[in-house]
Amino acid sequence: MADGRYDYIIIGAGSAGCVLANRLSADPKARVLLLEAGGHDKSLMVKMPAGVGGLIQAKGDHNWGFWTEPEPNLENRRLWWPRGKGLGGSSSINGMIYIRGHARDYDQWRQMGLSGWGYADVLPYFKRAETFQGGADAYHGDDGPLYVSKASSKNPIYSSFIEAGVEAGYHRTQDFNGFQQDGFGPYQLTIKNGQRWSASAAYLRPILGQRPNLTLETDARTTRILIENGRAVGVEFSQAGVTRQVHADAEVLLSAGAVQSPHILQLSGIGDPDRLGEAGVAVTHALKGVGENLQDHLDIILSWETPTVKAAYSHSTGINRLTTGLNYMLFGQGFGRQNFLEAGAFLKSRPDLDRPDLQLHCVLAIMKDHGKQGVPKDGFSIHVCQLRPESRGRIGLASADPFADPAIFANYLATEEDRRALREGFKMVREVAGQKALMAIRGDEVEPGVQVQTDDEIDAFIRKNAETIYHPVGTCRMGAAGDPMAVVDAELKVQGLSGLRVVDASVFPTLIGGNTNAGTIMIAEKAADMITGKAAPAPLDAPIFEDRAGQLEPA
Repeated sequence: MADGRYDYIIIGAGSAGCVLANRLSADPKARVLLLEAGGHDKSLMVKMPAGVGGLIQAKGDHNWGFWTEPEPNLENRRLWWPRGKGLGGSSSINGMIYIRGHARDYDQWRQMGLSGWGYADVLPYFKRAETFQGGADAYHGDDGPLYVSKASSKNPIYSSFIEAGVEAGYHRTQDFNGFQQDGFGPYQLTIKNGQRWSASAAYLRPILGQRPNLTLETDARTTRILIENGRAVGVEFSQAGVTRQVHADAEVLLSAGAVQSPHILQLSGIGDPDRLGEAGVAVTHALKGVGENLQDHLDIILSWETPTVKAAYSHSTGINRLTTGLNYMLFGQGFGRQNFLEAGAFLKSRPDLDRPDLQLHCVLAIMKDHGKQGVPKDGFSIHVCQLRPESRGRIGLASADPFADPAIFANYLATEEDRRALREGFKMVREVAGQKALMAIRGDEVEPGVQVQTDDEIDAFIRKNAETIYHPVGTCRMGAAGDPMAVVDAELKVQGLSGLRVVDASVFPTLIGGNTNAGTIMIAEKAADMITGKAAPAPLDAPIFEDRAGQLEPA
């Protein structure tokens, strides 16, 4: 049981916290405490890739199940926000897509005054984290904890989707994390030997019980960070109804995610004094940017029937559902090994952009409302999300009660550019679906239906149906010296306090072009070096497509 003093206290055993626990406890002299508000990740639904559909749909042991405040540009709907709970955090319930974002995303961070965060600086950390099934090259590693596999399903929907994209005039790419992101191709996946390879599986599980200097406490909900004389000295948490305090001699490391890291800071009296006062929390340290700058990828879905091609529906209903589960449980085989999401695309909504601003996910199911509303037939969905929204929201305190959910206001589609980009993405998906390769296997359009045609009709459909695709970032963002809204500096230290860093997706100053889990793991790898004082690896100068005057990736 956690008691007394540690060198490092890590709040949250999610994607970043698992990395920190592994890297910091590698020094046998370092006393490390890892606090996780949820439980263990032993559930079959977590381990089995096909379990993702059930995990994201409902509040439970592995899902915090948040809701946003009413969103004014989405018909005042409250949107469902799944977030991972328990070991592995959101990497234990996500779609297992491994995407780093575009190289220029990180160069943009460097240009914002964040030295050491350019693409050449972060690429070594991506490679350090990774064991890529395809082997090491200029972009990939082959001896890291995080196993990254190639797409393996032979379902013709995936190949038809990629071919349709090429027929529509877009590029083909074999590696979204390499030379060329732009175009259609297969996704890489955090799946190993048919099992979800979460941050917990990669970084935490191999060392639990092996390092006496690492203490893990589950079902331990942090209620506040203890601050004395401008320094974080420890953490207060509740476990089994008992409140305890533990102390950190070196640092407190907040890794609770883009929703809960700012929430914990605010509960600790760290934030905008006006907002803290409204919630009845005394100010410990004024920091106006806490909870601000919230960004997320908003997603809209179009779907079609496949009368002659089996998809997820055929393997997840009736006796087939039982057969799929038993085959996986007993033999580790069958459709339980799949995430039903193995192809995608990165596209530009207008030609003058310097990098793709739209991402497509091709899913082997007719999806609606996070899969909560089932459509009893085989088919596929194409998700399109805008990668770099201008809109900004915030995370706030609903009350001073540490057990109350945070107030989430995403402020989606607050600008005309955001509305234009998503509308254009909708049209581009329709164009792809009309190509020969997909026409050969698809039937009727299920959502939204052919009656939706004009810009006004498309916009109305988006307002009524758009949902998160689960990539919130930015609420404790990095900023250069003198930035009044920055929460942490380039070394992830909380501005104006000592002994406290934030290490997770909340520090992203801007959204990256893709799924956020890989970037979060990279940040934690880099943070571990900063915390321990290790020299950063030499930058790696790997070329990217957009800097080669349209030169295509070598075949």
